[in-house]
Amino acid sequence: MRYSLFSAGMALLGSVTAAPLAKRAALTQVSDFGSSSPGIMYIYVPDTLADNPPIVVAIHYCSGTAQAYYTGSPYAHLADQYGFIVIYPESPYSGTCHDVASQATLTHNGGGESNAIADMVTYTIEKYSADASQVFVTGSSSGAMMTNVMSATYPELFKAATAYNGVPAGCFAITSQTSPPATGSEPGWNSTCAQGQVIEDQAYWTAVAEGMYPGYTGSRPRFLAYHGSTDTTLYPQNFQETLKEWTGVFGLDYDSPDSTGTTSKGYELTTYGVTDANPDGTVVGVYAIGVGHTVPIDGDSDMKFFGLGPYAGQGGTGGATGGDTTASTSSAAASSAVASTPASSAPAGASSAVVVSPASSAAVTTIAAAAPSSTASAAPSVSLVIPADC
Repeated sequence: MRYSLFSAGMALLGSVTAAPLAKRAALTQVSDFGSSSPGIMYIYVPDTLADNPPIVVAIHYCSGTAQAYYTGSPYAHLADQYGFIVIYPESPYSGTCHDVASQATLTHNGGGESNAIADMVTYTIEKYSADASQVFVTGSSSGAMMTNVMSATYPELFKAATAYNGVPAGCFAITSQTSPPATGSEPGWNSTCAQGQVIEDQAYWTAVAEGMYPGYTGSRPRFLAYHGSTDTTLYPQNFQETLKEWTGVFGLDYDSPDSTGTTSKGYELTTYGVTDANPDGTVVGVYAIGVGHTVPIDGDSDMKFFGLGPYAGQGGTGGATGGDTTASTSSAAASSAVASTPASSAPAGASSAVVVSPASSAAVTTIAAAAPSSTASAAPSVSLVIPADC
């Protein structure tokens, strides 16, 4: 009953209400992007493309598809405005959750789904002469979990990341699952992590993230984590564990943020690692009081954090709230405990079919799709909501 309810709820995750916008370009599937790892690639290239364009990797939720995230998130509309490319990875697994549990996906060049997504980025950089220093990753729910994984396994690829209701990289790990799941099967589901029972100290999470790419000493993506305080799918404790992980990776004190405050929506804001290069923070947490699974996507906030569009030329820095904060004296508190053995059963997800039309290239399929939800002049907040009891 637990997973049947979960599946029914996840099927509603991508429902949004927004005015359609006529599109010029189309979502396309790339069947050959030079990868032997499990993954399905879709891409959106706007008709007006910037020279050496940036790339945003936008990763869907369980039961979702590339098509659904293209339609239900603001990134394609923003690409039309600002000339960047959007990659929409699609899960190859039953239920379309992403593999964030196998040792293969949690290892740099390990041959798992994360490897496939990294190959999508490399393909896009080469094909479109994209700016390799301006690659970003974002996602919701399972996509947020994969955003954490990508930031840990391929830190050299990404400049910044935003995750809407995820879990720390490695939290879903199932040690017995060494190889990627078979295509069409269900990826591992770790109920212990999902329910917020993996509570560790900062040093533990730092070692987990750094262990996914042993010996790496280069730059790492700035990280912005969103989470809802009433999330009963991926419990709110995962927000605190995520902040422990990324503050640890950057050598910041989890217990001593540079500032705390509230956003214009009343969400709690915690900022770490304020520097001249990153005046709005290196690691930022937005805790949405009274919000469940998931926090609405804030396209403008993402653009600011990424330093794209109207925020280009600001050193690629930004913040979660566009500078709208109210001073506060609250601070996050760390806790530690020994985690119980992870469960490995995976929820079944609802699949959704898309209609494709023949393309001129054998490697590319054009999607006849509804346009992304948007308005003509602004990047909206887009709600991706599931019932609170799922």
